[in-house]
Formats: sequence, structure tokens, C-alpha cells
Amino acid sequence: MSEAGEFVDAALQREGSWQRAAEQQAGQGRGLRYYGASVGAVRGTVRDASRRYRGLTHDDVTALSSELWAVPVFERRLAAVVLLQSNVRLLDNGDLTRLEGFVREARLPALVDPLAVDVIGPLVEALQPRDRARAETILDRWAQDRDIWLRRAVLLSPLRALRTGGGDWDRLVRRAKGMLAQSPDDAGEAVREVLATVQREVAKTGRELRFPAAVL
Repeated sequence: MSEAGEFVDAALQREGSWQRAAEQQAGQGRGLRYYGASVGAVRGTVRDASRRYRGLTHDDVTALSSELWAVPVFERRLAAVVLLQSNVRLLDNGDLTRLEGFVREARLPALVDPLAVDVIGPLVEALQPRDRARAETILDRWAQDRDIWLRRAVLLSPLRALRTGGGDWDRLVRRAKGMLAQSPDDAGEAVREVLATVQREVAKTGRELRFPAAVL
């Protein structure tokens, strides 16, 4: 393990609580272990690591995120997400393969949602037109994948842009229609729940965007 990885892991374990870990294990599980550290402690640990190891490059950030993610401990994986959130400006469309792997393995809204809203969405929004087009093609593929977590990530990814008056609403509607057209009832209901969340969150900003009746 790298020095930075050891620093983060040790700090997360120190911040842990066996009682919280037991509660999280019982409530979430999903094949992960838990240290019992709070979300605030995870964010603080990543912030401390960023100060201790200044000047992290793209390769440093992606390598450390993969290192943290590789061990199936919830707090380590959340720390990887927070690290990517804090350094999203360094990422490019070549990182979508790594992020796809993270989403497929995450299988929890607490991990998938921040990856989608605060990493994947802003990454794609910041790309130059040619790279943006390539990235959108990748997200189109995710939207047709059978993995419900990839689909969730696609639907949530434009949320930050939509909140601020941007985002491609028509593209989101097209993707949603495509998902619903090929989804059995249970999977379709999961899609509609995510779409309702997007619409509700956008409405909080005063922006009125509504899906067609055939979608919701």
C-alpha cells in the first residue's frame, strides 16, 4: 500500500466505532466491511491527506482512488469517491472506464449517487466537444446495460448541471425512454424512482422540468 493509502486507512480505522460498524453492517451489508467512521470523518480524512500530500497529479489521484477502492470496506470506498470529487477537474474521459468499474461494484446509493452527481456528471460537462461526444457515447452504452447501478448513474449524472440551469434535459428524457422500453416491471420502477428524484431535486431550485407522462 502506498504511504498516502496507509495514511487514509489508518485514519479511518481510528475514527471508527464498532457500534456504528455493526449497525451499518446490519443495515447495508452488500458484501462490504465497515470501520464505523462517520461521513464527516471520511471527508476530513481525505482533506487531511490532500494537505499532507500536496500537488497530487491525475495519475496520483486515480491510482490512490483505485487503491482505496480495491479493499471492500465502505469507508475506504467512500474516501475514494470523496478524493475524486475533490479532484474532478483533473479527470478526463479516459477515466470513465475506471468509474464504470466503481459503479458496477458499488451497489449502494451512498456510493453510486455521489459518483454520478459529483464526479461523472461534472467530468463530462467539462470536456471539450470532441471528447464530450465520446463520453456521451459511453454513457449511452451504460444506459442500455442490464446493470441497474450503471443506469442509475447515467440518470443522476446531469443533476448538478440541471440544478444550475444547464444540462441536456432532452438527452436525459431520451435515455429514460430507452431504459423503460427495455426494462421489466421491477427494473422500470427503479428507473422511475430515480427520475422522480431528479425532477424533485431540480424543482427545489425553482426550475420547472417535467418528464412526459409516458416516462413517469
